[in-house]
Amino acid sequence: MLMAHPAILRDLVEQYETLRILHAEDGSPQVRRRMDDVSYTLCVSTGTRDVDAALIAARHRLPGARPEDDSLLDA
Repeated sequence: MLMAHPAILRDLVEQYETLRILHAEDGSPQVRRRMDDVSYTLCVSTGTRDVDAALIAARHRLPGARPEDDSLLDA
């Protein structure tokens, strides 16, 4: 499986978190579409099938991630 560059993963995670904070799922159709696109890209980039798993996988692939750190499961 191809692995996304950490800079791409970081950007995708930041975009997703920003959209989530802004409650994009309740926004205009364009904003909801962007949220869907970012979620899909995160899943494809991490080889996962749902956004929660994609976020965990992406964060574990970022520089400085500690494999034994399970704090991401509470996010």
